[in-house]
Amino acid sequence: MTDWITTSIEPRILRGALDMERTAHGVLPHRLPARARKQFPDDAIAMAETKPSGVRLAFRTRATVVELDVLPTKIAYKGLPGPQDGVYDLMVDGRKAAQATAAGGNVRTLDMTTGATDVTPGPPGTVRFAGLSDGAKDVEIWLPHGEMTELIALRTDAPVEDAVDRGRRVWLHHGSSISHGSSADSPTGIWPALAAARGGVELVNLGLGGNALLDPFIARTMRDTPADLISIKIGINLVNTDLMRLRAFAPAVHGFLDTIRDGHPTTPLLVVSPVLCPLQEDTPGPLAPDFEGGSMRFLAMGDPSDPSRLTLNVIRAELSRITAQRADEDPNLHYLDGRSLYGEADFAELPLPDGLHPDTAGHRRIGERFAECAFGAGGPFAADTGR
Repeated sequence: MTDWITTSIEPRILRGALDMERTAHGVLPHRLPARARKQFPDDAIAMAETKPSGVRLAFRTRATVVELDVLPTKIAYKGLPGPQDGVYDLMVDGRKAAQATAAGGNVRTLDMTTGATDVTPGPPGTVRFAGLSDGAKDVEIWLPHGEMTELIALRTDAPVEDAVDRGRRVWLHHGSSISHGSSADSPTGIWPALAAARGGVELVNLGLGGNALLDPFIARTMRDTPADLISIKIGINLVNTDLMRLRAFAPAVHGFLDTIRDGHPTTPLLVVSPVLCPLQEDTPGPLAPDFEGGSMRFLAMGDPSDPSRLTLNVIRAELSRITAQRADEDPNLHYLDGRSLYGEADFAELPLPDGLHPDTAGHRRIGERFAECAFGAGGPFAADTGR
């Protein structure tokens, strides 16, 4: 019999979340604060921000066994096979030590053609990590990036202490589903987590699948969130939702940057344009799902002859122009063309499986390139910048 010690799940051991909601089962980490959540226009962003990309439990312990009771809500798509169980990554002293999954949980089924959803309730599950060394160690449990996760109980066979503050800089990042981690196979395998590990920084990931749309409540959240380094990856969601025309885009970008600068006037701020996506380089949205062949791919439905419509090439040109213009008065503002992270040669070697999202190898490529460009010598996030 194990002598269990139960530790209350509180903000002191939760990293990467900006809020925590008490539920009937336990606590639900949120990546956006309550004020922002009151302004959500639809359920899509609510689902995105409750998927805990980059969120992890962090503590110090001598425990040899760690158990975490959770209630996941897994995502399924009508007409496709059911969802796989989300992966939990165990990091010990900064290195991946184990992976586990939790059976059970709710299943939210989405009909991509109508937008309708249906939730089938399910029981909680337990994530268990055993056989750990009995010495004092830093432990992190990274939560699945693709499913909502209510945290019920944390049990260990030795006391839990607060993680030691290593003085690492905080990197606040906002982006689309690629930044969220779509199609990566584990939470530490998403490109922002890989880049953060290489850069030696603490990640706060506001990658929101389908919802990098220059929303003012996101800009205000970033304005109010403590950070030493900030990046925003803009473009793909604006194209594939066909949300705005060229006339509205530049003022929206300026407004978004202005709001961030209200709270972070001199923080290194990197604007990243879209990675290569042949589907929408010169073809506007909206996108439509295509289920031919038993898997989901995407089709671009816009008219490429309309000069008012946004495409990825149009957005890159505008972002380059806007950042160059602003950099005259803002020397800590920088621009990175996303094709330097994943371009034509990368697409030939590591094609996008659904036409839109990179797989795990693609995430690794993007994370390595971003770390080199941003955290490497002479980069905007190099060790001699920020705090």
